[in-house]
Parts: sequence; structure tokens; C-alpha cells
Amino acid sequence: MKHVIEVAQRGPQSGLRVGVALVSEDNELICTAFRGEVRGEPWYRTLRRKVQELGVSSAHSVYLTINSLSEAGSFELAELLSEVRIDRVYIGLPDPALTSYLSGDPVTERGHVLRFPDELQRLILEQNRVLYAASGQSIECNPHYFTHRISESVTAKLLSMGFALTKDDVNAHRGRTALASLISQRYGAEYKEADRAVGDALAAAFDAKYGTYDYAFDARTANAGWAEDFMSVYGRTSTRPLSAVSVLNVGVGAGHEATALFSDCPRITFADIAVSGLANISGRIPHSRTVVSSAEDLSALPDDSFDLYVSLRTYNSSFFDTSAAAREARRVLKPGAVIIVSVANGFLYTQRGCVVPGLIIPGTEFVDLYRGMETANLIGADLECAEFKDVRMLPKSTEIYLSAVAV
Repeated sequence: MKHVIEVAQRGPQSGLRVGVALVSEDNELICTAFRGEVRGEPWYRTLRRKVQELGVSSAHSVYLTINSLSEAGSFELAELLSEVRIDRVYIGLPDPALTSYLSGDPVTERGHVLRFPDELQRLILEQNRVLYAASGQSIECNPHYFTHRISESVTAKLLSMGFALTKDDVNAHRGRTALASLISQRYGAEYKEADRAVGDALAAAFDAKYGTYDYAFDARTANAGWAEDFMSVYGRTSTRPLSAVSVLNVGVGAGHEATALFSDCPRITFADIAVSGLANISGRIPHSRTVVSSAEDLSALPDDSFDLYVSLRTYNSSFFDTSAAAREARRVLKPGAVIIVSVANGFLYTQRGCVVPGLIIPGTEFVDLYRGMETANLIGADLECAEFKDVRMLPKSTEIYLSAVAV
């Protein structure tokens, strides 16, 4: 993967730098190409010509830095795959020109496509920073997300506690356990102390970002029917009205979605690490129970005690451990109970009033069009490992829902 990024570096500086490599079954490099290698010729034609000269009709894998579009608007990778049989596809980033899902995209239509790691995605972005900065994938299009970064808040809070980590340190240790371990090793602190510091930093960061969250900057403002989306997902998994079940809502934020969905639920419990969000929801739904707790540690709640677990747009949060959260969800749910989680999959392009699908690449100012679906697939796998069955995925306009049943 690093090699193909180096290949892309050979391209002209004035345009999009794209590199590609074909690899054999024996993990040997067959050939490479880059955009601009032959003037006026797309990279896939350059690569195809090399393949023909070598007498190769198939390859084990292809590594492509950017899933680029041709001048005609078609995916250049699709052209290659139509002529060369390739078993595995690795993609770095979507083309900066993409602001919506298009037909003919191998990433969304081929099935499982593997992605470059985050640190390499950041290198590809740096190679093409000017083009991505001017694209709809730049989160500068949404002032709230551009100015409120969880990683920056966590870094600042840890510094105030005496743990001077760099932005790169934090971005390279995106899990709570990983970050606590780094602090423990670097500063000789007990792991429990380091973990408590990370927990406090995360609580403060989420409190600052979501405790008084303004929905004017939220993608749901472009989807007035988001509550109906949720109810349609719930209706596929249960025939019982929400008012008849005991509900646990994990990740409350500013309390807007909870008010819209659960105001009429007599047995509703809210859990969040952000105290101000819980205070908001207590005022809006006085009969509710609130618990200051992370999704990964619901030890304040007993086993087998809820009929429905809901966590919307939380499982894709920064520093979130989906495996641990899924295990805790299964523990607190009764056998046969339902879990519904969703992955945020869109940012409001405030200047244009439209939604750009995807999730932010950690440590960057850019949205990855494919990251939401990739994240949803990983969460689905974690739910199955945590002993949930009948895992279903239902993409909607601003988020991707997953539902399952506790075994």
C-alpha cells in the first residue's frame, strides 16, 4: 500500500495523483501505473496495456489510492475490472468529485472491498490536499464539525491533567484502551489512573460537542422523516409498541432525538458519559431514569433487564470500542430482546443545504464517502460475535441502521 502511494507521487502536481498496482497470487508485484504516466491516457489503460504485454489475464489483488472518475463520470476501476479478473480490491479514498453514491461504483456494488488503513488514507489526502480541500468532502462545509473536534478536545483535556500527548499520538491510539495504555507506558501511571483520565477527557469532549448541540448543523435537518425511519426499523423487529417495552437509550447527546422518540415511554433509561446531555433529557422527560455511563461499561445496570436497546449515531464515535459495547448490550438485554444501532452517514453541507454521505477520517478535515458502510459492516460483525442473531442493515438518507435480536 505504501508502495502504490509512492507510485502516485510520480504524477503531475497539477492534477489528481492516483497510483495503482497489481499483485499476483504469490504476493509479487505484477505492474504499476499512475495517472499522467502516459500523457492523455487514463491510468487504467496504461495498466491494461502493461498487463497485455506481460500476457497476464488475472491478478490476486489490486491496490488503488483513489477510486477515480473519468472525464465522462464513470469509475476507472470499473473499466479495469471489466477486462481483468481480480479477486481482491483495496481502495484508499473516494474521488474528491464524489458527493453522493453513483451507479457503477465497484466499492458499493462489488461487495466487500478492503480499505487502506487510516494513516495511509491521510498520506493520500496530503498528496491531493488542494483538490480535497476544494471539494464537498471537506468538513469546512459544516462549521460545527470543523470547529468541534473530539480528538483535539481530548488532547487539550489530557494536557491539563499533565499528560502532554501530541495530536498524532491521539490519532494513532483511537481506542480508549489504546490511549490509556500509551499514557500508562509513557508516564509510568497505573493503568486504572490512565483509564480514568481518558474517560474524564472523553466525557468532557463529548459534553462540549453534544451537550448543547445545535441541530441546525445536523444532517437530519435535511431528513424531516428521520423519526419515521427509526420506527420503520423498529417495526421490522418487534410488534410491541414502544410504550409497552423497557427501553435503554445509550448515547443521548443534547436529548433532541430521545425527546422525539421516547417521550411517551413509561419505562425509559438513558445512559451517557456527557452529564449535560443527561441533565437536558431529565428536564424533558422527568419520569426517565438517567445513568452516567459509557456504552462499553454499563455495570450500573443489571443483566437481562431491558426489552429494547437503542444507540443512534454513537457506535461510530471517536475512541469507541464497538466490541465491548456490543457485549454490554447483550448482557443487559433479555433473551429475545431487540437492539437497534445506527451509524451516522452524512454531513450537512451548510452552504448548499445538502447532505454529503460518509464519516470523517480521523485526524483529518475530510469526509470519507465509504466509511459509513464500512463501519456498519464492522458493527454487524461485532453484534454477531456478541451473540446477537438476525443482524439486518437498513441504509437511510442520513444514517445506516442495524437491528438484531439477543440470543
